[in-house]
Amino acid sequence: MYYKTTYKSPLGILYLVSDEENLIGLWLEGQKYFQATLKEEPIINDQIKILQETKSWLERYFKGEKPDIKELSLKPQGSLFRQEVWKLLCEIPYGEVTTYGKIAKVVAQKLHKEKMSGQAVGNAVGHNPISIIIPCHRVVGTSGSLTGYAGGIDKKIALLKHEGVDMTRYFKPKAR
Repeated sequence: MYYKTTYKSPLGILYLVSDEENLIGLWLEGQKYFQATLKEEPIINDQIKILQETKSWLERYFKGEKPDIKELSLKPQGSLFRQEVWKLLCEIPYGEVTTYGKIAKVVAQKLHKEKMSGQAVGNAVGHNPISIIIPCHRVVGTSGSLTGYAGGIDKKIALLKHEGVDMTRYFKPKAR
């Protein structure tokens, strides 16, 4: 059984979902792949401990503090490949960015593959079911393109600015 609550953030309404013990989802309202990893509709319950802890974590994050990801019990649901990518996202320091290509090289090495495409990594990053906390917003294109944020490029920019990232090197991708 899944439980959900909402959190009013500076970016809009966030939807938090738990399996009672772990946080399994955090989506922005209108986000691409919204609740895609859930097998059933969650029940509203604001009293679940992990959901309360997540709200506290988010409160501190949006106040400019740097709460540790390890404070929360996270259990994103996805393939082994996606799990590896999401683990690497958790290692990107607050206020810093990396590229899809760099993550692809590390994942290829971990999975004993000769190489891995940045597009495959981009797909896994885009399907991250725990936005903000698993910081997929900290991944950019090699050229500096702010591509690939399921919550929307403007929200990605807002999160990076919130974390103090120097945005002069980065740009919005051209519409296709």
